[in-house]
Amino acid sequence: MPFGYVSPEQIMKDRADYARKNIARGRDVLVLSYADGILFVTENSSRALHKISEIYDRIAFAAVGKYPEFENLRVAGVRMADLRGYSYDRRDVTGRALANTYAQILGNVFSSGAEKPFEVEITVAEVGDSPETDQLYRLTYDGSVTDEHGVVVMGGAAETLTAQLREQHREDMTLEEVVPLAVEALGSVGDNGPRTLTPGQLEAAVLDRTRPRRTFRRLAAPALSAMLGTGD
Repeated sequence: MPFGYVSPEQIMKDRADYARKNIARGRDVLVLSYADGILFVTENSSRALHKISEIYDRIAFAAVGKYPEFENLRVAGVRMADLRGYSYDRRDVTGRALANTYAQILGNVFSSGAEKPFEVEITVAEVGDSPETDQLYRLTYDGSVTDEHGVVVMGGAAETLTAQLREQHREDMTLEEVVPLAVEALGSVGDNGPRTLTPGQLEAAVLDRTRPRRTFRRLAAPALSAMLGTGD
């Protein structure tokens, strides 16, 4: 063996461990289907640095990890969606196509020895005409894609929160029911034990299937306060 030789398997393992370790430091993001759409909730007190964003008419993006990296991915997704919708038809812009594009980008960077892997995990969501037709794609740092149903959790406590939410979540829940469920779940994990999160600590948005075209809307603090029972 040449001096300093490291097997390809070890290199990939080290790159995966590096990405997973840094992603686990990020605050969890929850994505839940409900009767009238898809809810996104995360703990984020910043009003400018969003972890949840609109991509296209019925498609949204949520991420955990290193902000500059997933923001670059978001911008690339918006540009791809706009170009495809302009060149062909707005109906040709799908969550599946966007997820495949992201998977290729993440996979190419991960397998390249010239640069470090992305320290991000993302979800691409497309709202359908019913909860059964919602599309939720979870993508990891190495470009792996998972087609999820009903519940997606990203972050350091993903396994714990996923198990908890799958026991309590129903796709026929109203928005007023699913928001408290998600916020309570977020507050149940943390270094100092369970916490009560306030609307000012949260970033939340929905893809609302009852809207005609642009389904994405953010949930402001007053709306969250009313749903959480913390308003005046």
